[in-house]
Amino acid sequence: MSTLKHKVLHSFKQLHNSRKIVFKDDTFALSEARNRINEEFKKNKHVSDVTAIEELINYANAVEKELRTCVIQAREVEAGRYELRITEDTVKLDNVPFSDCPSEKSLNKKNK
Repeated sequence: MSTLKHKVLHSFKQLHNSRKIVFKDDTFALSEARNRINEEFKKNKHVSDVTAIEELINYANAVEKELRTCVIQAREVEAGRYELRITEDTVKLDNVPFSDCPSEKSLNKKNK
């Protein structure tokens, strides 16, 4: 198998593996994500330019990374309360309390 075909197949498999992790136990989301991944790969099946294929592979890898690191599965457990499924790959940012942020007035004083 050529290296390019191997890269395409690898990115396809990575997307499906990430889909299974991110949307675990959500049959609707799993099905929709599977359909969308398959649809996008079929849509670009005719592409034969090596540069264009490399760009599509890079795009697929970026989508896979975004899916793994930024999508959080949530379900409502009771009215107004949600349970989140955060994976080890999910990017977690520091939360800065609003009261600790400099006010617009203090910023204007510093700039004068």
